[in-house]
Amino acid sequence: MNRTAPKSRAYSLTEVLIILAVVLTLALFILPKLTRGRALAYRINCSNNLKSMGLAFRTWGIDNGDRFPFDVSLTNGGAMEVASTGKLVFVFMVLSNELSTPKVLICPADRQRAPATNFVTLRNTNISCFVGLDATNTTPTAFLLGDRNITNASGVRSGVLLASTNDLAGWNSALHQNCGNVGSADGGVQQFTTVRLREAIANTGFPTNRLLMP
Repeated sequence: MNRTAPKSRAYSLTEVLIILAVVLTLALFILPKLTRGRALAYRINCSNNLKSMGLAFRTWGIDNGDRFPFDVSLTNGGAMEVASTGKLVFVFMVLSNELSTPKVLICPADRQRAPATNFVTLRNTNISCFVGLDATNTTPTAFLLGDRNITNASGVRSGVLLASTNDLAGWNSALHQNCGNVGSADGGVQQFTTVRLREAIANTGFPTNRLLMP
């Protein structure tokens, strides 16, 4: 005897709408948490990258009179002459032995830039951070490194942004949701809001801070 297969029950319009409402409600709760978690992970990875770069600067300085590459001439293995003309990439080329990989030069939150495969092909467009040209081993609060999304009213001139209390700096939205990480000459790394950034600039010990931008 042939048996008729049971018919599948169709959902009513009301049931479909209820299911959609539940899914949308869950999405509203879950997606923001995922976004915040990803942003936090990016900030932590960025901070670790800056710490690695800061260690590379200090390690290089041990063999070069406690000076950083932008304070040592080309003839002595540094990058002073080219750094002063706004060519940031040469500073990191000098540090290639200490850094081991150019991947740390890219912030994971920087979707507009990609890491170089090696230091030979490294360009400014493979770098997500600035370098503070006034930092020394004797100025612990000076800015040595920081995220490239720093800006001010005057903007970048010849590769250098001048950050001072007379020209208020801040973060744009390119990285870290209008915040940024800054590494000081003593090896510490902090995340700053725009307000805290301006306070830090006022306490670096320099009336004007020269930031070599990528």
